[in-house]
Amino acid sequence: MKKYLAIYHDLVDKTKNNYWGEAEMLPSENSLTLEYDVSRETIRKALDLLAQNGYIQKVRGKGSVILNVNKFDFPVSGIVSFKELATNLKMPTRTIVNELSLIEADEKLQYKLDVEPGETVWKVVRTREISGEKVILDKDYFNKSIVPVLTKKACEDSIYEYLENKLNLKISYARKEITVEEPTNEDRELLDLDGHSNIVIIKSVVYLDDTTLFQYTESRHRPDKFQFVDFARRTQN
Repeated sequence: MKKYLAIYHDLVDKTKNNYWGEAEMLPSENSLTLEYDVSRETIRKALDLLAQNGYIQKVRGKGSVILNVNKFDFPVSGIVSFKELATNLKMPTRTIVNELSLIEADEKLQYKLDVEPGETVWKVVRTREISGEKVILDKDYFNKSIVPVLTKKACEDSIYEYLENKLNLKISYARKEITVEEPTNEDRELLDLDGHSNIVIIKSVVYLDDTTLFQYTESRHRPDKFQFVDFARRTQN
C-alpha cells in the first residue's frame, strides 16, 4: 500500500474512534510529517483524501478541522426510502422485517390514515442496520384499499420501489412532525440504543399525487447517529 494511503486509513481510524473531537484541529502538516516519518507531500496527499471524503475541512491559514463523521444526513423535507438513503451512504446496511401483518385500525390509525372503524391496514415493523448497528426502527401503516398486497420480499428491499414500479402508484408529498421522546420497550428491544435515553421520531402522513392519503409512518432514530437536514430560502413579502 502506498504510504499516503496507509496514513489516510490510520487517520480515518483515529477520527472514527474519537481520537480527536469534532471541530478540533488536526495536527499540523509538520507534526504529521515527523510523526509518520514521511515527506510533506505524502502528508498532503493523505489530507487531501481526508478532505475529499468528508473527514476534515481545510481552513486557509489555520489547518484542518475535524468534521462530525458519526452522524448521517437524513433529509427532512424530501420523501426518501431507506434503500435510497443507504445508496447515498455507501456503507453496509441491512433491513430486518420484524412484523408484516394485517391489523384492524384503532382510533389513532383511523384518524392518521382516514379509514373507517373496522377497516384493516398493513402494519410493517422494520429495523434498519447501518455498519452492524441497529439505529432506525420504522413502523409503517398502509391503507389496504390502496396497497392490496404487500410481501416480505418487498419490505426487505424497498416498499416505495414496489409501490411505484409494481403497483404504479405516484407518491407525491408528505406532512411531517419531529419529536424527541423516551424509548419504548420495543425501541430498547429492537434498537442498539447504547445507553441513550431519548430517540428522535419523524412521524409522517404520505399522499399520492391525487391527494389520496395512503401511509402513516413513525421512523424512530438513535439520536447520535443522524443529523436532520433541510434547505430553507428566505422570501420577502
